Amino acid sequence: MFQLGKTIISEHILDSDFACNLSACKGACCVDGDAGAPLEKAETKQLESIYPKIKSYLRPEGIEAIEQQGVFVTTEEGELETPLVDGADCAYVIFDKNQTALCGIEEAYNQGDIDWKKPVSCHLYPVRVKEYSEFSAVNYHKWQICDDACVLGKELQLPIYKFVKEALIRKFGEEWYTALEKIADERVK
Repeated sequence: MFQLGKTIISEHILDSDFACNLSACKGACCVDGDAGAPLEKAETKQLESIYPKIKSYLRPEGIEAIEQQGVFVTTEEGELETPLVDGADCAYVIFDKNQTALCGIEEAYNQGDIDWKKPVSCHLYPVRVKEYSEFSAVNYHKWQICDDACVLGKELQLPIYKFVKEALIRKFGEEWYTALEKIADERVK
């Protein structure tokens, strides 16, 4: 672990390779697990605002889950998350013709109907950020369903921090990311 500004970063972010391989995993991170995607407080307002614009992109069961649970849920621990369909799929998941899970929010963004890509936690994955009062912990969430992404990342020689560059800049800013790159470059020397 090392510190950069008000973040504590796992060295795995620099040392581990990763590149999503949707053809292999079929987007399992959006349909497996027992919790929705983590949300920031501001993102809950964003979801409330865009829901009417993205509704037409969503599956009937996703719409039903959202209309029963809300555009976001609050866990017993007070965490904000996307709602789930039957305790599994994220309510915002859609499937392509190959049954690969995709994000309905991101699809609306790609089509130009909204200007918000998706929750930052999804954009950052496999990086997870845990907020504490004095700092943010930036960690690599290693999950066996992403083994093919690790293999592809290794083939491409693509470290995690480069794979999620856009999302890290979105979360922490360009200056922070430039400093992270400098640290990574110094480690290689």
